[in-house]
Amino acid sequence: MTTPWQDTALPAEVRAGDLLSRMTLEEKTAQLYAVWPGSESGESESGAQAADVAPLQHEVNRPTDLDALLPHGLGQLTRPFGTAPVDPARGAAELAGTQARIAAANRFGIPAIAHEECLTGFTAWQATIFPTPLAWGASFDPALVGRAAGLIGGSMRAVGIHQALSPVLDVVRDARWGRTEESIGEDPYLVATIGTAYVRGLEAAGIIATLKHFAGYSASRGARNHAPVSIGPRELADVILPPFEMALRDGGARSVMASYTDTDGIPAHADPGLLTELLRDTWGFTGTVVSDYFGVSFIELAHDLATGPAGAAALALAAGVDVELPGVRCFGRPLLEAVRAGEIAEALVDRAALRVLTQKAELGLLDGVLPEPPPSVDLNPPEMREVARQLAEESVVLLANSGAALPLSPTARIAVVGPLGDDPAAMLGCYTFPRHVGVEHPGLPMGVDVPTLLAALRAELPDAEFAHAPGCAVTGPARPDELAEAVAVADGAQLCVAVVGDRSGLFGRGTSGEGCDAADLALPGSQGELLDALLATGKPVVLVLLAGRPYALGRWADRCAAVVQGFFPGQEGGPAVAGVLSGRVNPSGRLPVSVPYGPGAQPWTYLAPPLGHRGEASTIDPTPVFPFGHGLSYTSFAWEAPALDAPAVPTDGETTLRLTVRNTGSLPGTEVVQLYLHDPLARVTRPVSRLIGYARVPLDPGACAEVRFTFHADLASYTLRAGQRIVEPGALELRLAASGGEAGVRHAVPLTLTGDERTVDHRRRLVCEVNVK
Repeated sequence: MTTPWQDTALPAEVRAGDLLSRMTLEEKTAQLYAVWPGSESGESESGAQAADVAPLQHEVNRPTDLDALLPHGLGQLTRPFGTAPVDPARGAAELAGTQARIAAANRFGIPAIAHEECLTGFTAWQATIFPTPLAWGASFDPALVGRAAGLIGGSMRAVGIHQALSPVLDVVRDARWGRTEESIGEDPYLVATIGTAYVRGLEAAGIIATLKHFAGYSASRGARNHAPVSIGPRELADVILPPFEMALRDGGARSVMASYTDTDGIPAHADPGLLTELLRDTWGFTGTVVSDYFGVSFIELAHDLATGPAGAAALALAAGVDVELPGVRCFGRPLLEAVRAGEIAEALVDRAALRVLTQKAELGLLDGVLPEPPPSVDLNPPEMREVARQLAEESVVLLANSGAALPLSPTARIAVVGPLGDDPAAMLGCYTFPRHVGVEHPGLPMGVDVPTLLAALRAELPDAEFAHAPGCAVTGPARPDELAEAVAVADGAQLCVAVVGDRSGLFGRGTSGEGCDAADLALPGSQGELLDALLATGKPVVLVLLAGRPYALGRWADRCAAVVQGFFPGQEGGPAVAGVLSGRVNPSGRLPVSVPYGPGAQPWTYLAPPLGHRGEASTIDPTPVFPFGHGLSYTSFAWEAPALDAPAVPTDGETTLRLTVRNTGSLPGTEVVQLYLHDPLARVTRPVSRLIGYARVPLDPGACAEVRFTFHADLASYTLRAGQRIVEPGALELRLAASGGEAGVRHAVPLTLTGDERTVDHRRRLVCEVNVK
């Protein structure tokens, strides 16, 4: 006889509720935690050594008796592919076997949800390595990012993964933060639109997208990882939260990960105002909230809010955390005993378990059928490599060009100098498998082909003559002999390509990445000294930065013949950057973060109010050398006089702004038209300018296109001190611009909002609709 929970015709929540009613307390709590095979012993089932890929992993993680746990069931499996190197086909077979073991051991036959990271593609050995999220932002191309996410999600689903711990929607507030490379940019609208596209791609592939880190992680004091956050409710509402709002409402994300940090003294993992009142009661979210790795334990061990695992479990569960990741410490035996002792209400366990079981029903995990592993697995197929290549090419930003240096002459004598000129790691962020896990396995092949920039340039310009010298390491002092060799190599060439930047890593093993925060934004090590020495030769220097954050370039920007920025562009990054240098690729990337003039000009982003910009009251000028949204092309574009359908609209109305863009150069190219809002008078201080829309406009020479921005008055809303969000009548200015800087404004169009002041909420219009014809 089929019971209701087994009836696939019933709604998922109805099935889950029936199943929950049949479960013991042990079985219900078992749905609220994960196990991490191989992480405690240091070996996976295939015998490969596991890497330390989470903060305090080996201090907090404890050995788990899987056989003792499985009779009660299991909520999640942690990183079966991303903990240690495993051949993809073998990994899929092992995962299928583990799921069969889990299902056979519990009386309902329910497997676990398997989760993985996919911040730069599926974090698995031999999987395609995509550009890092900061490069997604530089592309200003949500459609392409969404396509990449769909392919990534499809590859994960094919091998048995259900949930992705991506994307990161933290808005960069201070680029010294090591996880800047994992973020999409410093503007909430860019982060929201790009991140939502990524979510849609994953969810369309059947993967649960997990938004992180909710909320405020990127706004920590001093840009320190895991550090406290001191921001007001207005900054939280207007800068930090909008990407999460959009990704949930418009993207359909089904999971949220709580942040490690605390805001005004309240850890996110123990904050019912954030995880229940805002997320669920106000926004209507019905999915699951998962902890960041060991985040529940950190309530006890890092925040000092609990005296033991049971106390931490009580606070997290009451706040709204449903699943403890990556292993079981608090939500297992301590939670069980606390419920039996009457210290924690069983209703809280039921609330979380119902959400988990509902999600399992949606995934088909209650249907009693376990999928067979695929007979063969290719995680790096041509289609994925092609999309990775296109995204890499679109993400490269030409910051400066004298006109004589780039594109490179195909027959030139070129010196490629710098520690990253012939290093494949220069292309890879900290959540790529080789930098995240592979570094713990010396001798392990990278798994995919990652050409260096030098190798890519040689392939791109076969008739050119190349010489190479590193000059220095990424970190540490330069050796005089290495520096002298680099100078000699540059002096003997017609032109020098200086390749500098970051090496990604985790928890101090790199200059960029999780736990690799910077004291300032000076180039790491002796790379600045190397640049000075190369420029002193008098030879033209093309500066190429391959990095996870922007670095201060005020000393060199106007002395270099050209400046090119790449943000860890992935396995196809070498050919992409080489294509821009050669001219095969006409650059169309735009800065997702401002490039400061001096290393200490942070934490201001372009979103600063008037007092955050240059003024007579301070000797410090925070004006960036290259502003948010900046980027050049090898062709030229004309922006013809715009037209606004209605110069005055009600506070609940909309109007359309039209602009004709023409390619006036001799090469095909893509212009990125950006629309900013300037509010000259408000009841609280507002950013001088903030992005509310953008469009990529590809054009052949001589061709033109009309760009139409449909502006709704909701896009002018902001939050008052009391917490309500309003749209008020008055004068505004719509700025069509090539960047967020004052010099980037091409046209300023006045607009007046009329009528009564309106109060709006999360249901407001979030997106400026764009059409290019």
